[in-house]
Amino acid sequence: MKVYLDSSSFAKRFVEEDGSADVETVCSQASELGLSVIGIPEVGSALNRRKRERTLTGVQYRAAKQRLLDDVRDAVIINLTASVIGSAIHVLETSALRAMDALHVACALEWGADLFVSADDRQLKAARKAGLKTRQI
Repeated sequence: MKVYLDSSSFAKRFVEEDGSADVETVCSQASELGLSVIGIPEVGSALNRRKRERTLTGVQYRAAKQRLLDDVRDAVIINLTASVIGSAIHVLETSALRAMDALHVACALEWGADLFVSADDRQLKAARKAGLKTRQI
């Protein structure tokens, strides 16, 4: 099963919070893991924010960053192509989303994801409207 994780769900692999166990379960069932090229720096930004806010120690941050880089090596990275951007604009025209959320939906569509995973209600609704099977984490 081709599983696409948006940033909100992918981040749960690196910081223990509600939904982290569910993300691990979904990932263990995936034959392929898809991520948008924008998702990786978004997760890096979230990790850095937690380090600045001191909810992650330096040691925890470095371990989480290393796990992120390891996961990225095994994932399919979907780039921002003209087709993805056109699809994102269509998603924005049909759903009330932020641009980055629409790009995640568009990347999943472009890749042909079997399952779109997110923690964001509006993004999940837009993904379903676009024809994706979804799972909320």
